[in-house]
Amino acid sequence: MSVISNDLVDRNASPKVRVRGLRASPAVPVHPCLHCGAPLVGESARQSGFCCSGCAYVYRLVHEHGLDGYYKMREAVVAPVDQAVFHARDFTWLVELQSVAEKSPATPELELEVQGISCAGCVWLIERLFHQQTGALQIETDAPLGRLRLRWTTGQFDAPAFARTLHSFNYLLGPPGEEPVVPESRQLVRRIGLCAAFSMNVMLFTLPVYFGMTKEFTYARLFGLLSLAFATFSLLTGGVYFINRASRALRDGVMHIDLPIAVGITGAYLGSLYGWISGRGELVYFDFVAVFILLMLAGRWAQTAAIERNRHRLLSGHVRPRKVRVNTPQGDSERAVEELVVGDVFAVRSGEVVPVEARLDSPGATLGTAWINGEAEARTCRAGARVPAGAVNLGRAEISLCAAQPWSDSLLAQLLRPARRDAYRHTFLERVIRGYLIGILVVATAAGLGWWFVSHNAARTWAVVTAVLVVSCPCAIGLAFPLTDEMATVALRRRGVFVREGDLWPRLARIRKIIFDKTGTLTLETPVLENPEALTVLAPAARAALLALVQDNPHPVSQSLCECLLADGPAAPGASPGPPGEISEETGHGVILQTATTRWSLGRPHWRGGKGSACHIIDDKTSAAHDAEFAGDGVVLARFRFSDAARPGASGEISALQCRGFATYILSGDLGGKVDAMASALGIAPENAIAEATPAGKAEWVRRIDRRDTLMLGDGANDSLAFDAALVRGTPVIHRGVLEGKSDFYYLGRNLAGLQELFTVAAVRRRTQRWLLIFSIAYNVLAVGLAASGRMNPLIAAILMPVSSLMTLLIVVLGMRGVNATSVSPPGTQK
Repeated sequence: MSVISNDLVDRNASPKVRVRGLRASPAVPVHPCLHCGAPLVGESARQSGFCCSGCAYVYRLVHEHGLDGYYKMREAVVAPVDQAVFHARDFTWLVELQSVAEKSPATPELELEVQGISCAGCVWLIERLFHQQTGALQIETDAPLGRLRLRWTTGQFDAPAFARTLHSFNYLLGPPGEEPVVPESRQLVRRIGLCAAFSMNVMLFTLPVYFGMTKEFTYARLFGLLSLAFATFSLLTGGVYFINRASRALRDGVMHIDLPIAVGITGAYLGSLYGWISGRGELVYFDFVAVFILLMLAGRWAQTAAIERNRHRLLSGHVRPRKVRVNTPQGDSERAVEELVVGDVFAVRSGEVVPVEARLDSPGATLGTAWINGEAEARTCRAGARVPAGAVNLGRAEISLCAAQPWSDSLLAQLLRPARRDAYRHTFLERVIRGYLIGILVVATAAGLGWWFVSHNAARTWAVVTAVLVVSCPCAIGLAFPLTDEMATVALRRRGVFVREGDLWPRLARIRKIIFDKTGTLTLETPVLENPEALTVLAPAARAALLALVQDNPHPVSQSLCECLLADGPAAPGASPGPPGEISEETGHGVILQTATTRWSLGRPHWRGGKGSACHIIDDKTSAAHDAEFAGDGVVLARFRFSDAARPGASGEISALQCRGFATYILSGDLGGKVDAMASALGIAPENAIAEATPAGKAEWVRRIDRRDTLMLGDGANDSLAFDAALVRGTPVIHRGVLEGKSDFYYLGRNLAGLQELFTVAAVRRRTQRWLLIFSIAYNVLAVGLAASGRMNPLIAAILMPVSSLMTLLIVVLGMRGVNATSVSPPGTQK
C-alpha cells in the first residue's frame, strides 16, 4: 500500500540542455547511466554503461532479485547511488525497536523513516523487497514524508536484515523521530481543492451576468448572493493564508511577497462587497477574487512542494552517537552519551564514533579522524593514548575507553549542536514590492481624488478605485515567480542537486567566494584504487577471500576494495575461500582470514599475516610503490596502490567556476603538504589553500573573509561551525546525518558538476524573473491606466486576468525551457 502524491513524479526530460551564456564543447552523443539515467562522462564510463561503481552494483542487485521492472517505472533521471551503499551500517537500534514491537499482543508494527526515495519506482522496489522477506505481512510507504509502516509475523521477520537489504539498494532506514507535522504542501492542497470548487461555483453564478442577465431576472439577486457566499468561502479558506502571512511579515518589518497578494485580495473583495450591497454590478468582482486566490495558492503549492520533497528525501533525525555500553561494578549497562561522566569505561563498536575525549584502554586501535579534523590517514593508537571525540573505530573489534570528559564538554557535542539560521531578506524583491504597493496606492488615491473632483459621484469614484486595486493584482509575482522556483528546483533534482531552502536563490546571487573542504568534498570519501587491474587477475577463491576480509570492515582501504569487488560483480559460482573461518585483526598491520586450507591476509606491505610487522619480509623493490598487500599463506597475490585523489573532473569544474568570476579556496584540517598538492593540482592559488585548521579555526577564517558572499562546501563534523558562518552551505554527503540538515542544498554523484549546474540554473531563473518583472510593469501600466480612466468593468477584468496569467506562464515556459530540456554539457567541458 502506497501513498504517492503527484508532486513525486517529474516529467521525463530529454537528455540534452543548451544554456545561454556558455560555450559548450562540440556535441557528443549523450549516453545515460543504465541505473540512474545521468549522462556518462569519460570513455570508461561509456564502455561500462554506469556513471559510478554504486550504480553498477545496485543495477546488478535489482536484476538478481528479479526486480528489473523498476526501470520501467522510475523517472528518466534519478539520483546516482551513494558511496555509502558499500559501507557497513549499524542497525542494532532496530533490534531493540523490533523487540519492543513484538511484545505487543497485536500484530507487530513499526514506523520508520527512509532516505533515498526519488520516484514511484522506488516505492515499488521497496515494497517488493519487503515482501521477499520471511514473515513480512504489510508495508505502507508515505513517499512525500519519507516514512514506512511495517507489519510482520512475530518471531519470523528480521527487521535489521531488511534494513541491510534496503541499504544495499541505496535506501537508508532511520528511527521514526518526532511525529511528522503535516507538510505545508498538503495543507495547501486542501485549500486548493476547496477554493477550486468555490471558484467554479462563483463562475457558474457570474457567467449569466456576462451573457446578458438583467437585474430584473427572477434569480438575479440569488445568483449574486451565491457568488458572494462562495467568494467569501474562498477568502476564508485561501485568502486568509496570504493575509495572515503578510501581517506576520509586517510585524517583523519585512516586505514579504504575500503583502501585495493580500492587498489585492482584500481590496477586490471589499470593493465587490460594497458593489453587491449597493446593487452596483460594475463594482462586483467576486469571480476575479475567487480565481485569483486559486491561482496564487497553486503557485505557492508548486514552490513549496518541490522544496519539501527534497527535505523529506533525507532522514530527519539529527545524528549523534547512540547509547554506549558502560562497564559498571554491577555489570555492563547501556547509557546515553549525555550521561557519561569522567572515569566511565565504555565500549565503542566497529565503525562507531567515540562520543567524548577518552583514554584508550584496549591494547591497540585503528582510528579515523577525517570526520573531525580532515586527516585522511588512519591512526594506530596503543593503550593509554588520548582518543579525540569524534574519532571512528576503524578496527573490526570493539575497543574499550575511559571517558576523560562529559558529553557537554565534548568537541563532538559542539559540532553536532544545531545552529539557528536567520532567514535571508531578499532586499531587491522587497524594494520591488515596496515600489509596487506605493505605486498602486498612489495611483488609486490619485484616480479617486480626480474622479471625485470631476464628477462628485461617490459611487463612480469608488468604482474606479476598486477597478485599480483589482486589475493590479500581482499575478506575475504571486504565480509566475513561485513557478520559476519550482521549475528550477525540479531541473536541478534531475541533475543530482537538491535544494532544501527556499531562500537559496537570492543568496546564490551574492556568492563571490566558494570554499571547499578537502577530504570527502574535493576528494571521495574513500581512497581511490589506482590499479584495479590487480583484482582482475585473482582466482575466484582469492576474490571471495578478499571480499570476506574487506566486507563490513570500516577501514578506508577495505571500503575502497569492497566497492571495487562488489561493483565488478559476484564471484564465480561455487567460488569460496574454503570452509568458513574466523577473521582476526592485528592492530596497525592488517586482517587475517584463517580457513581450513589457507591463511588469507590483507595489510601493510611486507606483513603477510604473521606475528608482528617484521614477519615474512622479502626483497621487494616495488614495496614503496604500493600501500597494501593481499596474500595467501604468505605468498603475495596482489599489491594495491591507493591515492587521496580529487573527484573526477574536479580540475575542470573549478577552472570553469573561476572563469565565471568566483574566487575558490580550500579550507582543510589536513596536513599542509597534502592541501598544497591538492591546490596545485586543481589550479587554486597557494594563498587560497588553508591547512591544519581546527573546526573553530575554520569558522573564524570564514567569518574573517565573509562579506555575505561565501559558499561553504563540506562533508564532516569538522565543517559544522564553518557552515554556520557561511552565507550558503552545501554538502555532497547525506548519509552521516550531520551537515545535510544544515545545508541549503546537497548534491550527489562522484564529481562536482552539480555546482556548475546550480549556478547555471540560478542564472536562467534570475533572467526569467527579470522578464516577468518587465512584463508585469507593462501590464500594470496598461491595465491600471484603463481602470484609472474609468474604462474598466468586471467583464474586461475577467478577460485581462486569464490573459495576463497565460502570458506570465508563457514567459516562464520560454525562459526556463533550457534548464528543463536537458543536461548541460558533461562536467568539465564548459569553456
